[in-house]
Amino acid sequence: MTLDILVPQFNEDDSIIKPLLDSLAFQQCINFDELGVIIVNDGSETFLTKKLLKSYPFKIKYIKAEHGGVSAARDRAFQESKADYVMFCDADDMFFNMCGLWIIFGQMRGGFDAMNSTFLEESKIPDVEQHLFLNREQDSTFVHGKVYRRQYLIDNNIRWNPALTIHEDSYFNCLALNCTDKAVYCPTPFYLWKWRDESVCRRDFKYILKTYNNMLDSNTALVEQLLSRGKVEAAKMYSASMIYDAYFTMNKDEWINQENKEYRDATEKRFAEYYEKFKQYALDIPPQVKANILQQIRSRFYFEGMFFESITFDKWIEGIEKLIQDKNS
Repeated sequence: MTLDILVPQFNEDDSIIKPLLDSLAFQQCINFDELGVIIVNDGSETFLTKKLLKSYPFKIKYIKAEHGGVSAARDRAFQESKADYVMFCDADDMFFNMCGLWIIFGQMRGGFDAMNSTFLEESKIPDVEQHLFLNREQDSTFVHGKVYRRQYLIDNNIRWNPALTIHEDSYFNCLALNCTDKAVYCPTPFYLWKWRDESVCRRDFKYILKTYNNMLDSNTALVEQLLSRGKVEAAKMYSASMIYDAYFTMNKDEWINQENKEYRDATEKRFAEYYEKFKQYALDIPPQVKANILQQIRSRFYFEGMFFESITFDKWIEGIEKLIQDKNS
């Protein structure tokens, strides 16, 4: 069994990607002949040095491509792979223990199409030099800790969507994990989503505020793909999750703040389009399933310290319905 680690690179130099490559080299009880790394430079003027690329016990293929965004870079790396299984990693992350690949290869020998695993998120308290490490269990939002059988992705035409360059992970992961009955879960974490001050999505606490339209685009593409593939129940679940997520998100302090009123109003109109398109699927789920989705999302917002309900869900939906009526009148 062979595994390729597929890495997009854009402006990350040797010093940033070295911890990832080092963490692979430190892995124990594996045959490095079965491991490969494919790095795609996404049109960046920052090139990795030959000295770095020749420093490891596994083969590294370095490809210089035209700039097309992270999804295009990941897909290019996938096209170059000939391995049995692939894992998408970010250049500034790493394996945090020495048995991660041993765990993956063990699961690969058992056979699966898709593997989701617990991963660690390194977080940082604002304005305080104190780091936290959070367990992210059953999280399909990010590509971290996911492994896929390459031929399964090919046979089912599951690709990174080049139109999505923000919140692209959730589209790909949720599609891949829901198009097979051979998905497994690994509860043992081995992947670390590292903190980096330069990372926009980590240091900018208004990142979600600024990119929620992108999240709606990603979820729209996902639900449409699931419906086109006959995965109606999954489409219902993800559309309902998006609706409840939007409710809690748009009731956070920064969304209610009048300084952001223009963006909030524009995003609500975009969400109204989403709601009009998919509400029939979201509403057509059993009450217990709906309650479970609502509880999971509410708990996540509590955990992240972002929970706030300025109005009830029903009252908020009335406002969305009014936007739809005004648009159609």
